[in-house]
Amino acid sequence: MVQLAEGCVDAPAPKAADWSAPSADAHLTLAAGPAAHSLEKRVLDVAVASLLLAFLAPLLLAIALLVKLDSPGPVLFAQRRAGFQGRTFKILKFRTMTVIEDGAVIRQAAKQDDRVTRVGRCLRRLSFDELPQLINVLRGEMSLVGPRPHALAHDAYYMTVLPTYQQRFRVRPGITGLAQTNGARGPTETLDKMRARIDYDNQYIDSWSFGLDLWLLVKSVATTPFHSDAH
Repeated sequence: MVQLAEGCVDAPAPKAADWSAPSADAHLTLAAGPAAHSLEKRVLDVAVASLLLAFLAPLLLAIALLVKLDSPGPVLFAQRRAGFQGRTFKILKFRTMTVIEDGAVIRQAAKQDDRVTRVGRCLRRLSFDELPQLINVLRGEMSLVGPRPHALAHDAYYMTVLPTYQQRFRVRPGITGLAQTNGARGPTETLDKMRARIDYDNQYIDSWSFGLDLWLLVKSVATTPFHSDAH
């Protein structure tokens, strides 16, 4: 047991905690942010996701083959996440680990994590493992830009220690967001790291504009290859 932050009661460390996942049927009733019902945002999501899936099809097929040849297991990894108003959906990723976790105990990836495969380490560094989430965008479960969705087990824990945590469910989750483009990405070993991420998420929701989405998309494409905190 460790203390996560000043004023916080003793709780399991975020990287190896026994958290309880919320019910799959649990929905929240929150005042939706303006981005949640924006037609122009949805049109951008569908148009860009469709174009990228078509344009990147050869790359996606090559990655799928490499994942399959590198280690036993499925090509895609599906895990339950909470989306708009806390509704549960299955996020899609290229599998980058030797384990498939989606229960009450989910350990975050760490530096030199022996669960990460050889191909997986490269995919995570470039964020290519997130590309299948373009399908989630087309389904309407995610947006190109928004708060990054976390595992249900992590949601359940952080909602008990961060009062503003559930406010991030006022919009659809995103593939990238204000937090990620400002360096708040990767493992959250301390409560302060997660608090900073949530502050960015809620700032994005409260100050959303179509222009902000465009800027964050451009910034994400320009900075992703240089990230060094993905494990």
